[in-house]
Amino acid sequence: MVTISSIVSQDFAQRQVRNGWISAVIVLCFLLFFCLLGLSVDYIYFDAFTIHGPPVPIATLVALAFSAGVTFTAYTQGSKLILASVAAENLDIEIPEHRELHNIVTEMALASGCRMPKVYVTYDPAPNAFATGQDEKAAAICVTTGLLTLLGREETQGVVAHEMAHIRNNDTLVMMLISILLGGVVLLSDWAQRSILGSRPVRRAGSSHALLAIPALLLIVISPLISRMLAMAVSRQREYLADATAVEFTRNPLSLAKALEKIRDAALPFQKATRGTAHLFFSNPLRRRIDDRDGRLADLLSSHPPINRRIMLLYQMAGLPGQAERLKVAEINVQGAG
Repeated sequence: MVTISSIVSQDFAQRQVRNGWISAVIVLCFLLFFCLLGLSVDYIYFDAFTIHGPPVPIATLVALAFSAGVTFTAYTQGSKLILASVAAENLDIEIPEHRELHNIVTEMALASGCRMPKVYVTYDPAPNAFATGQDEKAAAICVTTGLLTLLGREETQGVVAHEMAHIRNNDTLVMMLISILLGGVVLLSDWAQRSILGSRPVRRAGSSHALLAIPALLLIVISPLISRMLAMAVSRQREYLADATAVEFTRNPLSLAKALEKIRDAALPFQKATRGTAHLFFSNPLRRRIDDRDGRLADLLSSHPPINRRIMLLYQMAGLPGQAERLKVAEINVQGAG
């Protein structure tokens, strides 16, 4: 059960150290996926590890080289790739909404003690935002025009504070790595499936190792799902933490709660988002029903906590238990309706 005390118990230094370790573990997990995919193709397609196979595991070496390239790209170019994928554009200070956004980001950078990040907008009616970058020096915040239109200044400030919290907690590196590496797993899995489907039948009949082809094939098919579940598990708790950290910056939990309510009621999906980048955003851009649920299944399949639960916690922080209780009842009704 998520509580306010559990969210704010760690200081910034602890969070950054913890996120550094998490980043390393995530990279290792994805490298393991790449390696296992290569081994599976070697076993099924090349008859590797038998007297009939090649002396070296060709597909595994290709997969490892590919994974090294993807990891390097994720760290050095991940932010640019993500911003390009949503058609992010630089602010035009001549536009009043852009100028106000720049001022808000400047205020929140000062409040958080972070460097001023680069600020972008993307032209889309869906109200949303995200932060990216491998570290504070390279950080960037991107906001949709839909969010600037829908929210007032204080509410926009709450959203920006949430994104600054991701930068301050060093979440952006973790989430950026996940986005690029997840895409790499999907590409490699697709390559493995095409290689096998376009090849001779799965291993020769009578092979003593034929049964091992079944789990190898299964791994190839489900590896994108498993890696996506890993990404979702990492992402959910970070949203609670970023909400709580944003309140530390603004001292105004109601502004963030109101922003979440407006975004929830707008219910507009962000067309440029994908399942590989959904975890980056302030609220889930895909707008699926599973995102309104809680529990272990939702934790595995959704990149964000239920939006009503986030709002409820913010009302508790604001000292409004009545509002929080009302949302709790609504959340129970949503769970029961499914």
